[in-house]
Amino acid sequence: MKARLLPIGIQDFEDLRKRDCIYVDKTDLIYKLITEGKPYFLSRPRRFGKSLLLSTLEAYFLGKKELFKGLAIEKLEKKWEEYPVLKISFGADNYPDLVSLKSAINLQLSKYEKAYNIEVTDERSAPRLNNIISTVYQQTGKQVVILIDEYDKPILDALYTEYEDQNRQELRSFYSPLKDLDKYIRFLFITGITKVSHVNIFSGLNQLNDISLNKNYCTLCGISESELEKYFEPEIEKLAEEQEMTVSQAKEKLAVMYDGYHFAHTGEGVYNPFCLLKCFMEKDFGSYWFESGTPSFLVKTLQNQPLELSTLVNGRQATENQFKNYDPDSKNMLPVIYQSGYLTIKGFEKESRLFTLDFPNREIEQGFLEVLLKKFVNVPYDDMGLEINNMKQALKNKDVDRVLTIIKSAIADLPTVVKKDMCENYYESVTHLIFRLTGFNVVSELQSVAGRSDVIVTTKDSVFIFELKMDKGRKFEEVAEEALAQIDANGYAERYAVSGKTMYKTGVVFSSTGKGMIGWKY
Repeated sequence: MKARLLPIGIQDFEDLRKRDCIYVDKTDLIYKLITEGKPYFLSRPRRFGKSLLLSTLEAYFLGKKELFKGLAIEKLEKKWEEYPVLKISFGADNYPDLVSLKSAINLQLSKYEKAYNIEVTDERSAPRLNNIISTVYQQTGKQVVILIDEYDKPILDALYTEYEDQNRQELRSFYSPLKDLDKYIRFLFITGITKVSHVNIFSGLNQLNDISLNKNYCTLCGISESELEKYFEPEIEKLAEEQEMTVSQAKEKLAVMYDGYHFAHTGEGVYNPFCLLKCFMEKDFGSYWFESGTPSFLVKTLQNQPLELSTLVNGRQATENQFKNYDPDSKNMLPVIYQSGYLTIKGFEKESRLFTLDFPNREIEQGFLEVLLKKFVNVPYDDMGLEINNMKQALKNKDVDRVLTIIKSAIADLPTVVKKDMCENYYESVTHLIFRLTGFNVVSELQSVAGRSDVIVTTKDSVFIFELKMDKGRKFEEVAEEALAQIDANGYAERYAVSGKTMYKTGVVFSSTGKGMIGWKY
């Protein structure tokens, strides 16, 4: 039997089809896009198939009918027609400054100027793009198809530097001709990770259709549950065999690790396609998305924003405007974190129009928290990783002293990135962070009738309730007793009383002057 080819890293549709790789057919949605609209914008996280989508659109508009044999669009399209295509991508390079951005723009425009023998009379990027579009239309007699991939990468690459604004202004100018050349354009599709305010394609192209949160296109990138069942049954069976699981168990593990992305509050969720393909190739449940490289702008974001972990790890509620558009003038980085794929839509309250955002799956949760841990804990990560395993074992053994000794060692000193007046938030956040990395169920700031508990960890047969307090100049015994009394007075333990699990109530005391954990009593 011929081996099935997985298209890992293949972003060219023609190459994928000629190699006879597995292709998850999205052409019914592509046909819907083409026939129902003209200018589109789509934001999706990296490695979600945006480039392959644009390559598929390119092949369609170039009239390469033979590549679509057996796909949905072959029956849907009755009249294949060829159009000139301008494809511009910023995904293949880095743009830390304006010089590198201008060089990349020049390289891409020069390719089309040479192809159509266009004379350059103005060296600025906007007039050159204007001239290319209008000239190609005049030479061919056909409207032009424009595909722009990762339009925002030059902005994100320069995040928090003096060049962020310069790159944004250059792109603003570069994209400006698009709003005035509508009659020359047959189809316009722009992809990126985030929707950046103050860029001309959004302020100028008022009719640009942003389908990023449109339920009709929520599966345009990514692999849905039904597509997983339809296209990858042999791979799932081989994975299950290698992992000594049943097929059902393998599917459950795939869902926990790689599913959970929702790009609309209704509609089907999707798996990360890159992770699925890598998992099938390796026949192992690895953290492939993070291993392929954590974007530098995530690290920059965490460096430049106060550590507010509770707003990220417990299900953050937000309005659509709070996570849809990135405004460079605002300190709100939720859009960057959401649209980068670290958070996704997990709930929606219709009456209040509030979305709940949380980690999509276990791989993202663990990878994100590890990035945080490296940033905010001074212990070398190799040692910390070992200690996390020791902590997991200590929780299984119900060894509270061992658990808290590990945490005390990890946060012995306040990192230089944390200000003294932020130490309470730091201690609570990092304590939660370390517990989350154990893989056990962890909840912070859990609301009860009378108040909020700080951290609750549940294992198979135990419940650990930790009330965290700052000493604020008071004696340890007094603060620890107060924490234990608060657990009882506020009824934090009551909801677990019928679980049959052993319950451990612990008061943990931290130094309000940044000297770490003072002690605990349980």
